[in-house]
Amino acid sequence: MSEGGRGRGNESGGDRALVLFSGGQDSATCLAWALDRFARVETLGFDYGQRHRIELDARARLRAGLAHLVPAWARRLGEDHTLALDALGQVSETALTREAEIGYAASGLPNTFVPGRNLVFLTFAATLAYRRGIRHIVGGMCETDFSGYPDCRDDAIKAMQVALNLGMDRRFVLHTPLMWIDKARTWSLAQNLGGRGLVELIVEESHTCYLGERGARHAWGYGCGTCPACRLRAEGHARFVAAETAGPGPDQPA
Repeated sequence: MSEGGRGRGNESGGDRALVLFSGGQDSATCLAWALDRFARVETLGFDYGQRHRIELDARARLRAGLAHLVPAWARRLGEDHTLALDALGQVSETALTREAEIGYAASGLPNTFVPGRNLVFLTFAATLAYRRGIRHIVGGMCETDFSGYPDCRDDAIKAMQVALNLGMDRRFVLHTPLMWIDKARTWSLAQNLGGRGLVELIVEESHTCYLGERGARHAWGYGCGTCPACRLRAEGHARFVAAETAGPGPDQPA
């Protein structure tokens, strides 16, 4: 699994990547990360009956914004795909797939956890990558700043990579550039990749709110401001801004 960090595109090597692209902050940052590294990058979104389906509307705006931001990214950005996974929503009784108050289930997990979601997403992504001749698959899973979802853990992603490679007789590489960084560092990664322009694009166009609200505009973007996803994003943005305001520490270059 790859960690975040500035890299260079590898157009001469012909590397291709498929990014799990929901339209949220994390997947937008991952798309920029992939565009910075691979010769050709395609995107994949899933419509599984999510309560915050409005996130899918953000995908085209983010893709267009990223292509406009960096000329090299425009050349590397390939096709977009969207798959309907209605069955996942039908078998999941969660606060993300039905109208329910967000809280915790008897298991202790947040009731926004959709069992098997990332495992299903990665399986379909690998199936598409197999057909498209793509080796690298990029996802925004993270176990540093997350809601306790077990399928976001590094061990789960590593196990999926092994299973997909064995089951499809391919050598896919699953990249999780956000796995070991918190939300403040995710904002910093976006700035390192695309400057203030990328940060502003993510603030303005990406969607994270579990309730699907786009009414209120906050410093960190749009959302209800109270659901777990909004709070995580807002707190990370506040730490990012505070660090930017404070400037480099004594051991960091100015």
